[in-house]
Amino acid sequence: MSQARPGIPLIDAGQDLPAPPPAIRPTRRPALPHRGLVLLGIVLAALNMRVAVAGVSPLLTDIGDHFGLSATAGGLVTTVPLVFMGLGSLVAPRLAARHGTEAVLFGALVLLCGGILVRVAPPVIALFAGGILVGTAIALLNVLMPGLIKRDFPDQVAPMTALYSTTMILGATVSSATAVPLERALGGWQGPFVSWSLLAALSALLWLPHVVLARKDRTPAAAAGPRPVLRPGPRLTSLPLAWQITLFMGGQSLVAYVVIAWLPTVLSDHGMDKGEAGLVFAFSTLVQMSGSLLVPVLAGRMRRQRALGAVTAGLMAAGVAGLLINPVGGAWLWAVLLGIGQGGTLGLALTLIVLRTRDAHTAARLSGMSQTWGYLLASLGPFVLGALHQATGGWTVPLTALLLVCCGLMLLALGAGRDRRI
Repeated sequence: MSQARPGIPLIDAGQDLPAPPPAIRPTRRPALPHRGLVLLGIVLAALNMRVAVAGVSPLLTDIGDHFGLSATAGGLVTTVPLVFMGLGSLVAPRLAARHGTEAVLFGALVLLCGGILVRVAPPVIALFAGGILVGTAIALLNVLMPGLIKRDFPDQVAPMTALYSTTMILGATVSSATAVPLERALGGWQGPFVSWSLLAALSALLWLPHVVLARKDRTPAAAAGPRPVLRPGPRLTSLPLAWQITLFMGGQSLVAYVVIAWLPTVLSDHGMDKGEAGLVFAFSTLVQMSGSLLVPVLAGRMRRQRALGAVTAGLMAAGVAGLLINPVGGAWLWAVLLGIGQGGTLGLALTLIVLRTRDAHTAARLSGMSQTWGYLLASLGPFVLGALHQATGGWTVPLTALLLVCCGLMLLALGAGRDRRI
């Protein structure tokens, strides 16, 4: 890894405050002997960021039967982590500024491991308490990863973001595809949860050397030296560009979680066999990796990403429109359009965070803002569309509302994709 320039402090993250946070000590990145270890740490951290959320959906019926949950309470099993993925983003910048990015990432993976295990405890309250811990842990990973990439790989932002976003989708795909087989092989729905906790524990162990080296690098001499004068960055909530990126992140997340929650039901309600509907959904999730891998690389080669954002959002809009017109007959085509569009908009949203900021400090702040409000917005999607479906007795109104969201993303891309910096 390249080193921070002498005399220039490397700030991991900072909160969007009118004055700089107190007691931020100068630090520089440790010189790790094997850069491949850093890459492996990023990949494993990213792999964990959707596993414990996406893998739960195929097990919801069995979890509900085990605890005797109503349909509404069962829906909260997936909604609670999503809400705390937004709320937890509020504390990530301050924690990273105080303890360092490496330490917070390590702590997040430990928290994720513990939260998953709490969810399999006998009392039903543990199921939801563990969901709070899982959502908070994922929030820390979500917010800090773009800033880490901006800091440690400043000349490879686009390909690293592509790797990071694609790995997230791969984790979601594998966990949702293997949840039921693991349940059958391990004797209950608790088995997949335990396997996901082991993955988080392994990832935490691989981050431990980074924490140790980062702490060693903060020498007493450096701590005793003159503190840098930190000027407060711009208040992000006052900047239209920051809100454009935030709403783009939130809109694409809303579409993604609506598709996760309702696509198989939409298809089966129109007469498709439930087994085939599940395959269509899994295929759409798999196709997302193509968009998440390609779009960040293309975005990194462009000064302006307006057309790229409009095209990826347009593909999602075309997929939703197809579900309105001929949901069953063209299901596999709509799955391709939705998959490429969803993967592309996710990769682009993460890439815009680092392309539209000048340093890792600002990237972490923008990541915190966009993912806090973005995931809170996304958490409303499945509930609102489900309520519209229940109120109207069909899918025309909900899918029309989702189509309008996709069109809004196309307009947001025109602003967020302009060649500007925060």
